[in-house]
Amino acid sequence: METASVLLQSRTMPFGFNLKCNQIVSCRHFNKQFQSKGFYSHQSLKPIQNPSSFSLLPSPLHKTRTQFFSPLKCSFSDIPSSDSPNPLLKPFKNLSFDSVKSSLSELTPIKIVKWATIVSLGIAATKWTVNLAFSPFFWMYFSWSWLFWPWFVAIALAVYGLYCFRKHSIGEASIVEQLAIVTSVFAWLTLVPPAYFNGYLEGWPFVFFFVYHYFFFFNVSVRKRLYGDYYARPHDPKWDVNPPKWYRLLFCVGVMVGHWLAAFEAPELHRIPGGWSNVGVWILIVVTLLMQYNSTLYLAKYSEKVVVPTVVVQFGPYRCVRHPVYASTMLLFATYCLALRAPLSLMFVVAVCLMYYEQKAKLEEVVMVETFGESYLEYASKVRCKFIPFVY
Repeated sequence: METASVLLQSRTMPFGFNLKCNQIVSCRHFNKQFQSKGFYSHQSLKPIQNPSSFSLLPSPLHKTRTQFFSPLKCSFSDIPSSDSPNPLLKPFKNLSFDSVKSSLSELTPIKIVKWATIVSLGIAATKWTVNLAFSPFFWMYFSWSWLFWPWFVAIALAVYGLYCFRKHSIGEASIVEQLAIVTSVFAWLTLVPPAYFNGYLEGWPFVFFFVYHYFFFFNVSVRKRLYGDYYARPHDPKWDVNPPKWYRLLFCVGVMVGHWLAAFEAPELHRIPGGWSNVGVWILIVVTLLMQYNSTLYLAKYSEKVVVPTVVVQFGPYRCVRHPVYASTMLLFATYCLALRAPLSLMFVVAVCLMYYEQKAKLEEVVMVETFGESYLEYASKVRCKFIPFVY
């Protein structure tokens, strides 16, 4: 009955309708009375006794207004709203003192320690996050030129990079995941160490973060230029020459340690001079990029599937050193240390690279001699420098 009253006395939709029941209905906002099909005279609106006989139909009195509305439908229920089930209280329906007592009796000291540890760590993490978010020192250096390094972003990036590297090791990583691997490595090489020792970032770390990306993606860009995509082609595995895994792992650790030593040895970032004193660093960056690009391009032109050489390449940077790709990598690391004014770290990184690339170059030259014979021996006698010009 309440539903019918609300609909009948509504002022929001002024249209006429008929009620199929044995009563006369008064539509007060029209100040008129409409008689139902029972033709009973002038009765007041009474409660509906039989809800099943109640229906609403559009009236032909106002066709121009009701033609845009679909026929109204309503339902009637005698069940009070308080008896309808509440989904929020459903989990607590069967809750009783005995069930709580039995659950507590099943607890063991190990479970208590476990849950206490989880709750404690959750409270500590929440407290640390809230304090960090509302700390003025956290946002003090957040600008275009000064950027406070958030540790949780660095750690999350490292974790995601390790996850992508695992997928890459089984051949399931996508292009985006391979990019995430490279980005996480370069962030922990160029951004995280100076941010840790300075508390903020500015200047050269940002520059080298992007230079490292550009440098190491030359090989991928050459694949895109030659084949139209970024994927490596299957090739003869004899050209996949690498030292043992433990040797490669030591090399990676040495490069990482060298970058952290450079950030430790370097003065504070805002004390590094700018202006014309950095012209030499910019020249070294340009030389490094050009050497890497030309070395990769010439090697790809005279190779199958970018990896397998068809002739002994003696053009471009190969006229000066026999392994210009490795030489440009060492020059890049050395330029980073030089830009941060860390000479001792420069010597450490160069020594690590020389030990690793010397071993790798020996393995490669053995394969080259087996493949090209006298042609490569003649080239090696002509170009005696392996990595550094004028250093035999």
